[in-house]
Amino acid sequence: MFDDFLIRAALAGIGVALAAGPLGSFVVWRRMAYFGDATSHAAILGVALALALDLPVGLGTLAVALAMAVTVATLAARGWAMDTTLGVLAHAALAVGLVAVSFVPGARGDLSTWLFGDILAVSKADLAFIWGGAALVLGLILWRWSALLTATLNEDLAAASGLNPDRERLILTLALALTVAVALKVVGALLIAAMLIIPAATARGLARSPETMAVLAALVGAAAVLGGLGLSLGADTPAGPSIVAVAALAFALSVSLGALRRGG
Repeated sequence: MFDDFLIRAALAGIGVALAAGPLGSFVVWRRMAYFGDATSHAAILGVALALALDLPVGLGTLAVALAMAVTVATLAARGWAMDTTLGVLAHAALAVGLVAVSFVPGARGDLSTWLFGDILAVSKADLAFIWGGAALVLGLILWRWSALLTATLNEDLAAASGLNPDRERLILTLALALTVAVALKVVGALLIAAMLIIPAATARGLARSPETMAVLAALVGAAAVLGGLGLSLGADTPAGPSIVAVAALAFALSVSLGALRRGG
């Protein structure tokens, strides 16, 4: 039988995949990959603040990720050049966070945990936080699915239909911040964006509808979690990077399959 820590790790990873799959589909459709990087890098600053103030790390991470997401969404609505702005914010947030962590006593030794995740150390409390956050993300997406999809396809059409594109963008940024907070312990700040983008990009080449893509992205993410944990257990490799590596392999296979179909 599997050890308890491995079962908790698998459940934690699947919880993250269920949230990251549908959300990652919108990230891919809207070309928000760099947005995900900026938000996830800001999470390190949230870790530093939480440790310094003796608060739950998830709470600090969520607060800073929300602040970053709202800031970026506000700048986007005002017409700022997003590639440059996100590049500055992403790297600045990561650098400031790493510097801040260095001032927290005893935190330096745990730095790799926050950068690359430590899914094998997930506790029952972490599991409750991850699944609670994933449920909120899924609830938000299901609640606003039609509106989010319309605003993603054409903002002018969304406005003509009585929708507020800025509001839908804000809902996505809030969901993204929450996903970053719940995924930090699983894959770390440097790999969160990969779990948002790679499963969704894999599903894009296989799906024939937005709904199918969202479901497939969640399934690909969950399969990558289980495959990555198996690789980590069998080859003694880091769990978080192993999960992303398996997801990348799935993407490569989907691209090859798509090429074969077009060739045929």
